[in-house]
Amino acid sequence: MRPGFKGEVVVVGGGLAGASAACILAEASRPVLVIERDATAREKVCGEFLSIEAQTYLTYLGIGLDALGASRISRLRLVRKSNRIEVGLPFVARGLSRRVLDEALLRKAEACGSRILRGLAVRSISTDHTHIAIDMGPRGSFAADSVFLATGKHDVRGEKRPTADAMNDLIGFKMHYRLAPRERQTLDGAVEVILFRGGYAGLQLVEQGIANLCLAVSRQSFERVGKSWGSLLDSIVDECPHLGGRLLGAQPLFERPLSIFQIPYGFLHASDRQEPQGLFRLGDQVGVIPSFTGEGMSIALHSGCLAASIFLDHGRAASIFHQRVKSDIRRSIRLATALNQTVRHAAGQQVVFHLSRLWPAAMRHVATLTRVREEAMNSVLFAP
Repeated sequence: MRPGFKGEVVVVGGGLAGASAACILAEASRPVLVIERDATAREKVCGEFLSIEAQTYLTYLGIGLDALGASRISRLRLVRKSNRIEVGLPFVARGLSRRVLDEALLRKAEACGSRILRGLAVRSISTDHTHIAIDMGPRGSFAADSVFLATGKHDVRGEKRPTADAMNDLIGFKMHYRLAPRERQTLDGAVEVILFRGGYAGLQLVEQGIANLCLAVSRQSFERVGKSWGSLLDSIVDECPHLGGRLLGAQPLFERPLSIFQIPYGFLHASDRQEPQGLFRLGDQVGVIPSFTGEGMSIALHSGCLAASIFLDHGRAASIFHQRVKSDIRRSIRLATALNQTVRHAAGQQVVFHLSRLWPAAMRHVATLTRVREEAMNSVLFAP
């Protein structure tokens, strides 16, 4: 095994969590190596909804959303069958594709001084009391003092997440569309959350007037309609004519939808002081929030920035970070998981929709409760 660059922090994964951590560490003049398995930025299964918390972190990192063409979103529409409810969001959200945002963050990390290796995959990670071994397959292995594990929903051999207690029977799909002009105009400024049998979907605009349709469906429901994207979409449109109208005359922009199976919604890393120090879990490696509340990107950014801040203050003390981030995101994940379990069933959807109709402010209240708390963010943004 060859040694790594002396003192170099290795970030495995160049998405939101990994790139944000790399930016902060490199700006503090720490040597950083980012290993990103994709040679170029690509689309990912994601709702692409940027809450005010995510925007705050991106501004802190020097990412200009206006320059990237992000859409503006100020309203929420809840849709079920032929019915819909609309309320104003408690903030102006933004919409931006992961391909564009991930590339912007990775380039920012490089501009700050990080070394970026693209198109390379980490095969496995092993730890002991003195160092962390990173196996790159045919490219050999090397040792590092500290590793930030930010591989999203993809586990790395040797450090897989224990997700047995998480809800993992959901399948995620994503498709971008070029909507007909009239439908694009009426969608502009809103995010639509569409409830259907066995799951839910989100529809919103991102950059260049592109519409992102992202949905989660139970495996049982997907199998019931024939296990194909076309049959699934047909069944949702039959149940929800509103979505059918949105997609009338729409041009799909991917050859086939992106998909991901067995999403461990509700997972939260169980930290303890006996865990290996120097191995920091970021983003979906530390906690997976159901996409229903649109806070996944904020949590990824918060975890990356918090991990970097704690590393600068406490060195390899990963247990301090894991305890802090668990405290920061536990409430959001628990509430979002309960909501996710509720809206998977017809009776639960009916209750949620009826309550939202009687008390529209409830939707705004839920949106507030599932956000990363301001005091948790301030501990990073205004750290001494």
